[in-house]
Amino acid sequence: MSLFKSITEKPWERTGVIGGLDPEGAFDAAPERVALVIFLVVASVIFSMLTVSYYVRMELPDWTPLSDPAQLWLNTGLLVVSSILFQWARNLVTNDQDKHLMVALVGAGVFAALFIAGQLVVWNGLQSAGYFVASNPANSFFYLLTGLHALHLLGGLWVWSKSLIRLLSVGEPQDLRLSIELCTLYWHFLLIVWLVMFAILSNT
Repeated sequence: MSLFKSITEKPWERTGVIGGLDPEGAFDAAPERVALVIFLVVASVIFSMLTVSYYVRMELPDWTPLSDPAQLWLNTGLLVVSSILFQWARNLVTNDQDKHLMVALVGAGVFAALFIAGQLVVWNGLQSAGYFVASNPANSFFYLLTGLHALHLLGGLWVWSKSLIRLLSVGEPQDLRLSIELCTLYWHFLLIVWLVMFAILSNT
C-alpha cells in the first residue's frame, strides 16, 4: 500500500521542503500574467508566420509594391506616446503614486484610439486611391497585417476601459496594479510588433 502511494504521489503539488528549498507552491505568478504571456507567445508565432508568408509571396511576379502613406509615420508616433504613457502609469502605481495616474492611464488609451483612427484614415485613403484589397497581393498583405494589429489593439482597449472604470469607481490604484502592469506589457509588445511591421512594409 505504501509502495502504491509512493508511485502515485505528485511531488510538484506539495508545499514544503524539497531538496533543501522551502517553496510556497508550484507557481507564484498570477494566472492573468501567465495567460497573457501564453497569449503573447501565440501572437508572436502568428505575426512571425505572416511575415514569412509576406516575404515568400513578394517573390512572385504579380507582386506590385505598395507605397506606404506618410500618415503611417504620424500613427507610429501616436502608438509610441501611448506606450510611454502606459509605462508612466505603471511606474506611478508601482511606487504608490496616484497623483497623475488618471492622466497617464487616460492619455495612454486616448493615444491608442487615435492610432486606430489614424489607421482608418490610411485605409480610407488607399481605398479612395484605388488600392483595393483584392487588386494586388501587396495590398492584401498590407490590409491583413495592419488590420490584425489594430484588432489586437482594440482588444487591449477593451481591457484598458475596464481598468479605467474600476479606477473611477473604486479609487484605489493598488487594486489595479496587476491590470496596469499587464496592459503596459501588452502595449509594449504591440509597439514592438508594429515597429517591425512598419519597417518591413516601408522597405519592401
